[in-house]
Amino acid sequence: MAENIDEVVEELAEIVGQARAAGDRAGYFAALYRQVTVEVRTAIQEGRFDDGPRMDRFDTLFGNRYFDAYDAWRRDRSGPRCWREAFGLLDDADTVIIQHVILGVNAHINLDLAIAAARTAPGAGIHSLRRDFLLINDILAGVVLKVQDAIGDLSPLMSLLDQVGARTDERILDFSVRQSREEAWHNAVLLAGQSEEERAATLERLDVRAEVLARLIARPGGLVRPALQLIASTESDDVPAVIAHLDTAMERPAAARRPG
Repeated sequence: MAENIDEVVEELAEIVGQARAAGDRAGYFAALYRQVTVEVRTAIQEGRFDDGPRMDRFDTLFGNRYFDAYDAWRRDRSGPRCWREAFGLLDDADTVIIQHVILGVNAHINLDLAIAAARTAPGAGIHSLRRDFLLINDILAGVVLKVQDAIGDLSPLMSLLDQVGARTDERILDFSVRQSREEAWHNAVLLAGQSEEERAATLERLDVRAEVLARLIARPGGLVRPALQLIASTESDDVPAVIAHLDTAMERPAAARRPG
């Protein structure tokens, strides 16, 4: 259990290192998440948030949601439904890199983010968090784009998703980063003002919804499915190398945005 944002970074780095050594695809999302957390920590240190100590607490609560889900899955395949969907595909070689990454993003935004925000600023205090909440989400979106570029280096046919309309800056495999960030704030405000009983029902609903989205991301229909099959046949299957490349995405200059 992390006590502060530094410990969140350390624990994520440990997961990334262990996944790389074991050839475990859990390292794909963990590599993205580690970089997000490093960027948030830098923003705190630079005074970009209205309340830096509060954001340290927020990020720590957020990180512990992921660690709890990861530990539960490793222990006995339990945990939130949406995380079970994501972790359950880690051994599936036909699930492409971008799917693994977005499955983690889906669970962490559509379930964990609102919970962490509501716990950080319960009751009417949630409204004072809005500006900082939006900034942390902008950081997440920026890292996702850089990681997409890194995935493009490893996946020669990634552009097929652009051609079938399944990958753009804000929509990936029917997962809308922008929409999910907006809904996370709405759900944070809702949770912050609810009783314990009401909160339990809301969390159940959010988990079920994120689970449904996970299934759509994992098994999309239409032209996306054959495109993913082609992508899977050509992208790198060297899991340790993929993790290492994704884990340094923020260190490379942004690629030119694809036209269209």
